[in-house]
Amino acid sequence: MLKKKDVMGLFKRQSRPLSFKEIQSLMGLDRKEGRQLKKLLRELVRSGEVIRTRKGRYGLPEEMRLIKGYFQAHRDGYGFVLPEVSGEQDVFVPPRATLGALEGDRVIVRLENPVKREGRIVRIIEHAQKSVVGTVEVTRAGTFLKPKRRDIPFDIYIVGGKKARDGDLVKAEILSYPTDKRPPTARITKILKKPTTPLEDIELIIDEFNLKRRFPRPVNEEARTLPEKITPSMIKGRKDLRALNTVTIDGERAKDFDDAVSVLLKPFGYRLYVHIADVGYFVPWGSVIDKEAFQRATSVYFPDRVIPMLPKRLSEDLCSLRPHTPRLAFTVEMDFTRDGERVGSRFYPSLIESNERMTYTEVKRILVDNDDSLRGKYDYLLQDFELMAELCSVLRKRRSERGSLDFDLPEPEVLLDLRGSIENIIVAERNLAHMIIEDFMIAANEAVAEFLYSKGIPSLYRIHEPPDQAKIDSLSKIIIPVLKKHGVIKQKKRVNLEATDLTTILERIKGLPEEEVINHLILRAMKQARYSPDNIGHFGLASRCYTHFTSPIRRYPDLVVHRILREVISKRRLKSARTKELEGLLPNIAFHCSKMERLSDDVERSVVSAMRAWFMKDRVGDEFSGKVVSVNAYGLRVRLEEFYVEGFLHVSYMTDDYYIYDESTVSLKGRRKKKTYSIGDSIIVRVERVDLEDREIIFGLPEA
Repeated sequence: MLKKKDVMGLFKRQSRPLSFKEIQSLMGLDRKEGRQLKKLLRELVRSGEVIRTRKGRYGLPEEMRLIKGYFQAHRDGYGFVLPEVSGEQDVFVPPRATLGALEGDRVIVRLENPVKREGRIVRIIEHAQKSVVGTVEVTRAGTFLKPKRRDIPFDIYIVGGKKARDGDLVKAEILSYPTDKRPPTARITKILKKPTTPLEDIELIIDEFNLKRRFPRPVNEEARTLPEKITPSMIKGRKDLRALNTVTIDGERAKDFDDAVSVLLKPFGYRLYVHIADVGYFVPWGSVIDKEAFQRATSVYFPDRVIPMLPKRLSEDLCSLRPHTPRLAFTVEMDFTRDGERVGSRFYPSLIESNERMTYTEVKRILVDNDDSLRGKYDYLLQDFELMAELCSVLRKRRSERGSLDFDLPEPEVLLDLRGSIENIIVAERNLAHMIIEDFMIAANEAVAEFLYSKGIPSLYRIHEPPDQAKIDSLSKIIIPVLKKHGVIKQKKRVNLEATDLTTILERIKGLPEEEVINHLILRAMKQARYSPDNIGHFGLASRCYTHFTSPIRRYPDLVVHRILREVISKRRLKSARTKELEGLLPNIAFHCSKMERLSDDVERSVVSAMRAWFMKDRVGDEFSGKVVSVNAYGLRVRLEEFYVEGFLHVSYMTDDYYIYDESTVSLKGRRKKKTYSIGDSIIVRVERVDLEDREIIFGLPEA
């Protein structure tokens, strides 16, 4: 039987692409085996593992200056290919060289300028988008669809399906993708209702991104076969930790409690227990639920709902660490010295029972506000909470000293009333309780990652590469003048920033008016963290070895790491066949989960933009104080002080002067009055227009 590994091994030993006859000859295959080879080569070409040249030869992409990855599209037509191989830099693809690739497409790019990391897409392996939502435009040339998503920078020709009128909002199935010679085509499958409320706009966004609202019937059927409660047979072989004081700490609206914590004071320092829902016990590899969870890869959160990765039977019931209810968990037990050095770690399946379902607000009121009523209500847990705060401080200090970047960035929170109307958009609170859970989860993730890495076990890692120096140089143009203005750096001193300086900068800008804006700019200069089977460290956390283990209810990589860890501790060693099997599975899992995480981020950004537009639609003509958060040649992006809302002030609305963009200072300067607008400046703006369709808020300057 002809095996894939034998063919791939042959390609790896060759220094040039091979013809079909050469492969057949080198492998000594007869006519029957030759037919098998043809079929296998077609599969390898389809998956992108092997490239077929124009002359019909076969070879490995990496041997032909070709890179596999997925396409990140920009609304202006260009994009970037994010390589599948860890450690490789992104490849810029100009508009003329995209081959019509859409956001999320798996592609092969030829590196045409290695110095500039610029390339041309030569093949699209797999299209990510099968349908699209947009507005119908009827013209003399035909009927077109104008996509809602900004990362689809071209119109689509409609060739059939349901009848639609000019201006209708529709969903269409893509029939053919764009090429150099013809536009993409689609068939209308559904006429959509134009949103008249914020919640209807959320429904539209779910359609735009092709998110699944419901689980397929086989998934629900498998979920119904799961046990109603914990039975004695499930407890066998588990460490019983029900006597430990244990709590969950989550948001007020959370229903999927996948982590709980316990902490003890010891002569050497602290013993921390991080208990994670044992999802892997109920969802084995290859089950119907597992396959659906892999496709979804992550839960997606909205202001009014969640689209879960797992059925509610698991996410909100069997696997949710509810208070006063025995639950199966996977525990990471860690010992820390008084100064936060981890000196021991153990991993095992456990049985726990949470004492209380705490919220971040309640724990903050107990520890920071000294709320008498809450301290009285939870008096038996006070020592535990105070010990948690103490350990959090120690761990955070140690992480800061090793160079971890602490982005204390505000995030928008949309508050809805009972009818689904937007009451306010505020800065989501981040208090001491959030930091406790954050630091404890980071500690557990590091302990698991280091254990698996030290054993040489194939696993998934959460990696974060350092930013490119070019981005640091661009950042310097903005940051250095601000630091000099406030005397943090001497005026005449010449400064060349490097990635390793960012921790110091974040520390030095604390308390400055520009702190929040600079935090955002530094974050935007960062590369995106992603999943990989190769451990290359996590730059942002200054961690040599990091993974995601602590959220298996809502993140598929965590579930994968749980299963691998369970195999290791139950079998001590993995057989070589199993090791090779994991090595074959993990790259695709890492790639898919990274892609789906970015999709979830895009959904979240679209929802925030939509909610901001709905919130401001009745405030046209009103004036607000704000702060400039970014500047380009077209205008200013301004964030309001009263609400956590952003909008764009286009230069065409700045009618008091002609404004010229100064690239050296990243500012707009008036030609006549010399008025200058820079990042961090305070400004008064008027709401000129709210575009609900494009989800944009347009500002202007108040009339003098």
